[in-house]
Amino acid sequence: MGDKYLRKLLIVGMTSLVRRAKYNPGKIDPRLADLLTRKPTRVATVAMANKTARIIWAIMVRGEIYRGGHQPALAA
Repeated sequence: MGDKYLRKLLIVGMTSLVRRAKYNPGKIDPRLADLLTRKPTRVATVAMANKTARIIWAIMVRGEIYRGGHQPALAA
């Protein structure tokens, strides 16, 4: 299912982010820090890669531009 190469790139990228988080915990996304405290490292890495893939897909489908600090409106 899906592109194996793209999946591998996302996992490698998130692994790098998690490793960087261990050395500079003050400079990472709070969601990642919270996830790393609750889940094993590999599970957190795959979860963040999945989240990144979903963000990329949504941006491509909608033809939008990535906004880093965007907070989505929750459905009522």
